[in-house]
Amino acid sequence: MIPPVKNPQDYNQALLDMASQSLAELARTAEQKVGKRTPAQESHFLCTWMADSLKEKRFSRLVMEDLKGWIQQGRTLGAGADLKGLLERIVSQYGRALQDPAQLGTRLAALVSELEEAGWLVFTDAEVSAKLRLLGQGQSSLVISASEYQGHVADGELIKPITLYVRGDEKQLAQAAFAQGLLLSQGDKKATLVKHHKAYRLVPANAQPALALLAEVVA
Repeated sequence: MIPPVKNPQDYNQALLDMASQSLAELARTAEQKVGKRTPAQESHFLCTWMADSLKEKRFSRLVMEDLKGWIQQGRTLGAGADLKGLLERIVSQYGRALQDPAQLGTRLAALVSELEEAGWLVFTDAEVSAKLRLLGQGQSSLVISASEYQGHVADGELIKPITLYVRGDEKQLAQAAFAQGLLLSQGDKKATLVKHHKAYRLVPANAQPALALLAEVVA
């Protein structure tokens, strides 16, 4: 079967709806049980709920592939899949991102400043159009092509996608992005133009076409 073509905004809302309803069902059924569920029991319930939802077409087809992957993780890893934690992070981050997707250019600048203050090497004034190698001592680093950083933002608004080339603690990057209400794509080593860095995409209106990078700890 050919997966449905995703409208990013529709996908983001469908993902948020699925996660919210799944957690609500987990909470509703927990009230009917005697005693608190263990993490393994919660994982089993959510895995079964997702499988039933897939069969019954309870949610948008846009999240079908996500559900299939999480069902497989739940069956393979059990409590280690942490399906509840995953859904909670989706609700928190996507809820915040969809509530106010404006001024992403300004927020990106704040993220850049935060990482620079944390000791990262930050480069936004050089053009990145071919394979590059950044010399350093293993220090965390962020590279954004000057033409994108300067030309893809207007009056604080992100008007075209921007690629962030990152070498460093992905958890720190994810947390910084969450703090600014930014949805970054998953890191991609194959798409990078800077050696030893992963490429992350930021798109206008936070309209990522697939599951974004999620922070481990949600404040």
